[in-house]
Amino acid sequence: MKLPRRQFLHLGAGAAALPALPRIARAQAYPTRPVRIIVPFAPAGSSDIVARLIGQWLSERLGQQFVIDNRPGGGGNIGTEAVVRAPADGYTLLLVGSFNATNAALYDKLNFNLIRDIAPIAGVFRGPLVMLVHPSVPAKTVPEFITYAKANPGKIDFASAGIGSVSHLSSELFKAMAGVNLVHVPYRGGGPAVNDLLGGQVQVYFASTPSSIEYIKAGRLRALSLTTATRSEALADIPTVAEFVPGYEASLWYGIGAPRNTPVEVIDKLNKEINAALADLQMKARIVDLGGDVLALSPADFGKLIADETEKWAKVIKSVGIKAE
Repeated sequence: MKLPRRQFLHLGAGAAALPALPRIARAQAYPTRPVRIIVPFAPAGSSDIVARLIGQWLSERLGQQFVIDNRPGGGGNIGTEAVVRAPADGYTLLLVGSFNATNAALYDKLNFNLIRDIAPIAGVFRGPLVMLVHPSVPAKTVPEFITYAKANPGKIDFASAGIGSVSHLSSELFKAMAGVNLVHVPYRGGGPAVNDLLGGQVQVYFASTPSSIEYIKAGRLRALSLTTATRSEALADIPTVAEFVPGYEASLWYGIGAPRNTPVEVIDKLNKEINAALADLQMKARIVDLGGDVLALSPADFGKLIADETEKWAKVIKSVGIKAE
């Protein structure tokens, strides 16, 4: 039987729409069980704080627990690879961050390519690092610290969240631009680094604001400067490094990603919910209290940020000559 053209096209359009119906239904139902957000660092650091903040929002909004799963090691590569190898079903997510951009150039042989293997979902947080010193350090300003460091070459230890982390690279950039000789002490995440700075085992740390702001306000650690080009609303009295070392700039950012081939409907649903969180006045205030700004982006724009930051830090790593150990 020969169908009239109009009837044929109508049936064809209906048939083409059929495969989309299960995908839409899955997206509407998602999630039907708990979701893991893998954080590639130890608890109590900035990545953990940001992940728990957005995880709590998603749990309340979507009716399933978004469980934080800390997987430290390898400068963030162990946790990242766990997500790359996970099923692309939306039930294993990654706290993506600046560390991923730096690791792409730092490690010669990774078992994954972040830009290829992780689907960007949404940005969450962007902010400065803060140059902290233990109260035993006599310097109260950046110029005083530079003078003190030049008088004590190789005798001052600076902590980092790991080799090639943004805290490490920010410190190395400062060393090069300020002309000082500091000794690097890497840790497995920002939390342990802050703990040893509090205990006086190290003297300096370029820390994330989420992991350190309460210690600054309590007077337990002294903040000398911020790494961004402009001052922070939450720490308005603290100058930037660039005010004393012209041209210096670095920032910390976090977002959420998923294994590649995760259904676009799931990615779009998560992006919508995360951006709704970032538009919420209480959430925005919380992020400002942590010393940062909301990073509300589409999946495409978040992917562009990751690519741009990867290119930027590759140049820094090459110029400083840092290699993963």
